[in-house]
Amino acid sequence: MQTSIKNLLICSLGLSPLLCNAEETPEPQYTLTGNLALTSNYIFRGISQTWDKPAIQGGVDWVHPSGFYLGTWASNISSNIYNNANLEWDIYAGYNGSINDDLSYNVALLEYYYPGGKYNAAPSEKYDTLEATVGLTYKFLNVKYSRTLTDYYGINGNTLPPDNGDSKGSDYIEANVNYEIMEKLMLGLHVGHQKIKNYGDLDYTDYKVSLSREFGGFNFTAAYSDTNADSALYTYSNGAGEGKDISNGVFFVTVAKTFD
Repeated sequence: MQTSIKNLLICSLGLSPLLCNAEETPEPQYTLTGNLALTSNYIFRGISQTWDKPAIQGGVDWVHPSGFYLGTWASNISSNIYNNANLEWDIYAGYNGSINDDLSYNVALLEYYYPGGKYNAAPSEKYDTLEATVGLTYKFLNVKYSRTLTDYYGINGNTLPPDNGDSKGSDYIEANVNYEIMEKLMLGLHVGHQKIKNYGDLDYTDYKVSLSREFGGFNFTAAYSDTNADSALYTYSNGAGEGKDISNGVFFVTVAKTFD
């Protein structure tokens, strides 16, 4: 209030025409950012989605000052893993809030969509999956819980006999550390456990260690990921009959760019 009265007095006396003619900059109604990345191997929760091949990825995020956000993201994937599908397209919405300067939380819904993807054994069954997540972040530590509201990537008695029922309610719990060990150099540590309802043989724990550095407006990451998954259950073959364990330990690199 004091600042407004002072400015009014200055204007009335004609002491600062520049100040009087300047318009106040309005608060932004939202932010819109894009992102693009190239990775040597698309690893999701310890499992290669590209049959250990490279991927190009990108997305767009809309964020409201209140904390609500919407976004979409896509990556190429391997049809050796997702029959008849070459693309993963994610659509998500959520809310970011804070309890204090050090503690924040996030709730979200995310749809994993695989255009054209369907099981050979049951063409009516698709890989599309809807998941709800809730997370807490304290300084450099993040914990998150995710639960499927549909079958987990279409797994049920039709697609994975014997019939143990559906896999709706499968969950994933994870802990992540992102710590700046020196200027612009981030250490990432991750551990997560995937539980697939009614199909416990597929359960596994995954681990990841990464180093990331920003340089010239790009973010460069080198990482190693591994799991304790049953290799026999996570080995997929290509059309030539070559098999590959997509849950195996792997080193991969990623370069990413964010656009305002």
